[in-house]
Amino acid sequence: MLFRQLEYFVALAREKHFARAAAACYVSQPTLSEAIRKLEHELDVPLVRRGRAFEGLTPEGERLVARARRLLADHDALKDEAASLRTGLTGELRLGVVPAAAGTVALLSDPFCADHPLASVRLETSLRSAEIAQRIRAFELDAGLVHPDGLDTEGLAVLPLYEERQVLVAGSDLLPDPPERLDWADAAELPLCLLSSGMQGRQVVDDAFAARGLGAVPRLEADSVVTLMAHVGTGCWASILPSSWLRTLPPPPGARVVALDGPATTATVALVIGGGPSASLMARALAGTARAVRVTGPLAQLSNPGPGQGEP
Repeated sequence: MLFRQLEYFVALAREKHFARAAAACYVSQPTLSEAIRKLEHELDVPLVRRGRAFEGLTPEGERLVARARRLLADHDALKDEAASLRTGLTGELRLGVVPAAAGTVALLSDPFCADHPLASVRLETSLRSAEIAQRIRAFELDAGLVHPDGLDTEGLAVLPLYEERQVLVAGSDLLPDPPERLDWADAAELPLCLLSSGMQGRQVVDDAFAARGLGAVPRLEADSVVTLMAHVGTGCWASILPSSWLRTLPPPPGARVVALDGPATTATVALVIGGGPSASLMARALAGTARAVRVTGPLAQLSNPGPGQGEP
């Protein structure tokens, strides 16, 4: 059995198409197909259901592809470990990030790159927590920044990083004389633009309104914080966002940042990696960086904005 055969098998399971899998492996389709046939012959079980095109994996293939991913991950980890002994940590860190943490991931990726100058980082910043967890288990990602509340983290190691705190960001025309704090009931009456339904950041806001017996119906939804900030910048919209975003995406000129009344509405952001020996060398190195730096430090001053913060 060759690692190349396992790579082709895993690529086919991922791409679900012979031609795309071959392209991903930089080989011809006949070469990939023949290698998988040889793997089936050696294992003496059918792995792929074939018709005129790829029709899925057999039950045996579904069970064995997880083992193949683990073998390939262990193989890569062995090579990375040997390389690190020679020259220091090398290779690529594959990091998945929920949209809410896209503005704070640099607090980890920057010191990681400083600690390991021969390593590179590939970020995917539009993933959901459940997808990140699944892809870490499938060895497609090394680590992720997620919302762990309600997330199935079986088999993963979880390192809490910080608590997001929700604040109101409003156009100057809406709050010409901003109070120090604003009631959630008053916020619900504003023309709101919020993150799209189903996103974790939106769920936090909806839960906060519901806990107070309120319901807010946004006039505009978007899957981008940048888009929400652009609407706030017109002066006619308000949004409720994690204060952590204000570190990298300052509010538009004239916009008001106001704390919301009552107990702080928070959501945990955590680093997740594979548990135990399944964690890659890159993931373990990132966890070491996360323990060494204090992510909460640069964010603490954003947790309780004063009245009118963001004014020119």
